[in-house]
Amino acid sequence: MPKTNKSGAAQAIRDAKTLVIKCGSALVVEGAEPAADRTRAIADDIARLRAEGKRVVLVSSGAVALGRGRLKLERGRRLDEKQAAAAVGQAALMQAWQQALAPHGIVAAQVLFTRADTEHRRGWLNARATVDALLRLGALPIVNENDTVATEEIRYGDNDRLAARTAQMVRADALVLLSDVDGLYDKDPRRHADATHVPVVRTLDAELFAMAAGPNATAKLGSGGMITKLQAAEIARAAGCATIIALGSVPHPIAAVEGGVRATLIAAETSPATAYKQWIAGHLASKGVVRVDAGALAALIGGKSLLPSGVTGVEGRFHKGDCVTVRDPDGRDFALGLINYGAEEAARLCGRRSAEIETVLGYQGPSELIHRDDLVRIERVAS
Repeated sequence: MPKTNKSGAAQAIRDAKTLVIKCGSALVVEGAEPAADRTRAIADDIARLRAEGKRVVLVSSGAVALGRGRLKLERGRRLDEKQAAAAVGQAALMQAWQQALAPHGIVAAQVLFTRADTEHRRGWLNARATVDALLRLGALPIVNENDTVATEEIRYGDNDRLAARTAQMVRADALVLLSDVDGLYDKDPRRHADATHVPVVRTLDAELFAMAAGPNATAKLGSGGMITKLQAAEIARAAGCATIIALGSVPHPIAAVEGGVRATLIAAETSPATAYKQWIAGHLASKGVVRVDAGALAALIGGKSLLPSGVTGVEGRFHKGDCVTVRDPDGRDFALGLINYGAEEAARLCGRRSAEIETVLGYQGPSELIHRDDLVRIERVAS
């Protein structure tokens, strides 16, 4: 494999604290069976990254392709048959990854998302909590689209977008899209011998998308191409996450990128935390007000989360995951944040200790009304 003199992609992986790795169907499936050598090699890479203290989430295609093989279905058949193939193939896909991860003692956790889970705030918060819990408990979340019920996902395509939304959700520093090509070229390298590799992309503009819009002639199993990877990179970049497009078929592809093999880095302009705060501040309309006492205000100024004990009242009709305004004891708007409870539940929790949540609501929800990671000071917005 050709190497670059200085690999921005390699540095992005080394610097990342949280990575999302996406494997397409053409990488995971060989014929009608799991590509065992490739899944083992990727599992080796994941185990090494985790041993280095990095958080890793895997997004894996392949369920529909594996299911088709087992059901002896041709590509392009009826939608309900694709969904049936996904139901059969998902079990085979998870078994393949579990076998690849077993030598490292890593527990595989299946996580199935629809667009509602990753693009609507309430579902997004629930999904994030699940993935965070799995990472905290030492499991490897293996994400796929819930193709058995989500018809839109099958019609429109590919797990590149899901991988980008997952990276946004877990505030990943790097999204690695393992592909059948080693990055972006100014022309299709399979058709043009003089195609030039693009090692680093700083700006995602219309010219770049037009350059990548040609057909992906070798994508026999997957449903996406380079254009979907750039669309995914655009989502990730807005979330402060760098995207790396790399060849997945080489032995230990993540280690290969770190060693300097050719890949394309689509750089992010800011950090995931900063991008997330900017999104809350600039793109969400407040649906209500949460009033806090002086003690809670001091805790928020010190970078703490908002606990129910410091809340004196709520206003408005809002749902879990909505953006609300945090108002200080003097009636000034202090911050915006995503709230973990709806208005009725939040009102019932006013002044209560976190240990009382289960007694008050009948279930144990989050201990914070608004987590510090989901809170941005309005003074920061104004500046």
